[in-house]
Amino acid sequence: MDTRPPDDGDSHDFNPFDGDGAEVLDLDAIRRRTNGKELIPAQRQPGRDDDPDDSEVADDAADRESVEIAPMVLGPPVDPPDEPVHVGSRWAGRKWRERRRTRRPIIPPWLLSRADLAAAVRWAIKDTLYLAGYHAVRIPKYAAKIAVYAPVGAFRLLSRMLRWATAEEGNWALRQWAADHNDPATWLRLDQRRADQSRFRWVIVVAGTLAAFIAGLVFLYVPIPDVARWVFYTIMALLFARSGRPTDKPIVDRVANSPRYRKLTAELVRRGLTSIQLAGINQAVSKDPGAITFPVEIHRDGPGHMAVVDLPYGVEAADVIARRGRLASALRLPLDQVWPEPDRAHTGRLRLWVGHEPASAMKAPPWPLLHGPKVDVFEPFPFATDPRLRPIYGHLIARNWLFGGMPGSGKSRALRIPILAAALDPRVEIRCYDLKGTGDFRVLEPVLTEYGSGFDDETVAGCHDMVHWLYGECQHRSKRIAFYAAKGMAPENKVTPELASLKGSGLHPLVVDIDEIQELITHPVYGKKAGELLEKIIKLGRALGVTLLLGTQIPDKDSLPPGITRNVNTRFCLAVADQIANDMILGTSMYRNGYRATEFGPEEPGWGITVGMGKPAPAHAYDVDQAAAEAVVARAVALRAVAGTLPTEPAQRQVGPGYDVLRDLMTVWPSGVEREWNETLIDRLAQLRADVYGGWKPEQLTAALKPYGVTVGQIGRRIDGVMTNRRGPDRDDVVAAIAQRDRKPAE
Repeated sequence: MDTRPPDDGDSHDFNPFDGDGAEVLDLDAIRRRTNGKELIPAQRQPGRDDDPDDSEVADDAADRESVEIAPMVLGPPVDPPDEPVHVGSRWAGRKWRERRRTRRPIIPPWLLSRADLAAAVRWAIKDTLYLAGYHAVRIPKYAAKIAVYAPVGAFRLLSRMLRWATAEEGNWALRQWAADHNDPATWLRLDQRRADQSRFRWVIVVAGTLAAFIAGLVFLYVPIPDVARWVFYTIMALLFARSGRPTDKPIVDRVANSPRYRKLTAELVRRGLTSIQLAGINQAVSKDPGAITFPVEIHRDGPGHMAVVDLPYGVEAADVIARRGRLASALRLPLDQVWPEPDRAHTGRLRLWVGHEPASAMKAPPWPLLHGPKVDVFEPFPFATDPRLRPIYGHLIARNWLFGGMPGSGKSRALRIPILAAALDPRVEIRCYDLKGTGDFRVLEPVLTEYGSGFDDETVAGCHDMVHWLYGECQHRSKRIAFYAAKGMAPENKVTPELASLKGSGLHPLVVDIDEIQELITHPVYGKKAGELLEKIIKLGRALGVTLLLGTQIPDKDSLPPGITRNVNTRFCLAVADQIANDMILGTSMYRNGYRATEFGPEEPGWGITVGMGKPAPAHAYDVDQAAAEAVVARAVALRAVAGTLPTEPAQRQVGPGYDVLRDLMTVWPSGVEREWNETLIDRLAQLRADVYGGWKPEQLTAALKPYGVTVGQIGRRIDGVMTNRRGPDRDDVVAAIAQRDRKPAE
């Protein structure tokens, strides 16, 4: 018998299922001979002893389909481990411990976290109550449907029971086939089988009917609680109505047209990632469907689910975060319900958290410090919550803060939180200037050493003077630090909790808040100098216990000098309009890396991106309203009254770093001159204090005198026969301003 496969010309006559021309291969013998390394042709193995020409068949078989008959035998690893495991040795114990560390926890982490467990329970209760309320309102409608559908269902169930008892539907198709083919013998055998089944079923129906009748009599005449009777009637009515209702008309209304929460699955995540138009993901998945992997099983995480995803090689988590909007669209969920973030393991691992409901619909927990103990500013304090309602902690010591956001984004209320926290530490001195003038910080006035509110020239001048004083305070503190460092009390030349608590050290924590700082920075007289001093304070104050809190709604290079934004180490960017404002507050390339506060709007106050509180992340600042803030301030006042640090009078400080512009003018005023030009006075002031007045313009002196009521008018003088008019103050006005100012504290 010719066992060779047919030629191409005869291939159309070849049937692999025919007995002729087929060959049975001994696969075990082939495996023994090839050691699992060869691919055997579907019809013939090359190299048989009875083959007249092995090379010809081998060449011919190379063009035919081949099947692998055994798995490939893998060799040893190319790179053996550096530390071999010796059974019974300490190496084996070490490897066993390393493997043990990678085991998943017995109890899920969200069950061990009180906050996560409470959030999950709270969401479940909220959802259950919503469902109960939704259906409770529609009980009359459901009762009417049941009354209509229950009789229909009862007749349908009775009809189905009778049809089942007759067994007509069991072999009807076979009996019909026998009748169509005129096969009476087959038909009679099938009908006899049906009759036997029907006889047995009628016995069951009759017995069940009698049992139901007897149970009904017992149910009607035996004393049974009315509640049990109504429960039974309700269940029977529901069963009958369920059978009698139309298929497309359910009795109970659907709560929503789409699921309230779409459970996160691996397939859903893959579909979402392949839909965001990232070339690296799509190309990798087209070549290997398993290019997206899940090193950790998708699990519950607080009020939502967490998926840890290893992206294809070369794709970073930041690429996906930057397309969060497209990912939310692919998952068919609101934007504030989808929160991707990078994982610490490597840049290609993504952590995707999807909440049970949008973050805007979640009830934020109250600020933990509303009723807590006093605060230690050397320890972190709760500032905000992440989308999973977990607290995010901030630091005050050795930090400077920058808040930015468009009007209505909740910037001032968020800025108030670290000040309230600082107020609960009696050691902290707090000074505040609200250059918006709306009184957002007035509630804090009882614990403030210095407070100003407004955007008028007088308030801006006061803020400018405070900045000068603060720079001088930093210089003074640096000398105190050096003194205590020489005594071994200031390790690393920084303020410690012990030094902050030491009476008379002069190194108590100092928190200074300037909201709407652009009003100071853009001021034509004070702006440039204030910006330079603030940059120096930010650089020097970190080690000296000085903390700056700055807020702005116009984050650009004019209102926020780069020297300030580069050196601030804690940032909170609320809703902003564009990428430039986003990166001015958060730092360069933050928008490109996916941290975009542009996704928030004024309708979501308090939401923003945090930097400097752990890894960058979206956060919602705790909402402390006016009434809650007043309660916190009352506690702070009580704590400070006991500690003896409650401010009882206006701030006693020199105007500027050891200078007073009015008294300095009287010091350098030319004798015998009643009115003098600004240019002449500035030259003399610069000789007196070059570090303060050097570079001043005539306009700056005019603005510096305006808050004190000193008017600057035209002064005409003849020089070389030419009349020259320039502006300058009157000596009597300066003297009167000094007298008026010095009388105010005594009044």
